[in-house]
Amino acid sequence: MAMVGKQAMVLVASAFLSAALTGCASYKPAPKVFHEATIQPYRLDSGDRLRVTVFEQPSLTNTYTVDQAGYIAFPLVGQVAARGATITQLEGALAQKLKQGFLRDPDVSIEVDRYRSIFLMGQVGQPGQYAYVPGMTILNAIAVSGGFNSRANQRDVDVTRKINGQIITGRVPITDPILAGDTVYVRERLF
Repeated sequence: MAMVGKQAMVLVASAFLSAALTGCASYKPAPKVFHEATIQPYRLDSGDRLRVTVFEQPSLTNTYTVDQAGYIAFPLVGQVAARGATITQLEGALAQKLKQGFLRDPDVSIEVDRYRSIFLMGQVGQPGQYAYVPGMTILNAIAVSGGFNSRANQRDVDVTRKINGQIITGRVPITDPILAGDTVYVRERLF
C-alpha cells in the first residue's frame, strides 16, 4: 500500500511540475511587428494634443486634442480623422479640406504638443498614468513611476501596445523603447 501511495505522489508532483512548466512556456515574446512599431513614424490617437499652425491664419492656429473617436474638431471644416494618421498625413488631409472653398493655398504645419499617456502597473513604486516623452525606454518609464519595488522582476516586462488598430501584448527587455499609449506591466519575480 505504501508503494501505491508513493506512485500517486510522484504522479501528482509530475503533473504539477508539468503544468507549471507549461504555464511558463505558454507566454511568447513580442512578435516582430511589435518591435517594428518602434521605428515607424508616429501614429496619432486619442489623447494626443496637437499644435496646428495655418500660415497667415491666426484665427485657425491653435491646439486641438484628438478626441475619443479619433477626430479633431477644426474650425470651418468640422471633424477631421486623425487616428492612425501620421503628422504628415494629417497636415495633407487638413490642407485638402481647407482648399475646398475656404483658403486658396493653405500651408498647414502640425506638431505634437502633448503625447498620450503611458501606464505602468504591477511591481513598481507608484503604478499609474504618466506623461510620455519621445525616446523614452521602459526603464526610464519605470524610474518615473518610483522604480522597481522589492518583489519586481527586473529583467523583462509585458507591454500592451496598439499596432494597426490591433492590441498586442508581448514580453520585452526593460531596455526596449516605449511608445505613447503603451501599458507596461512589471511582473513579480519568482524567487
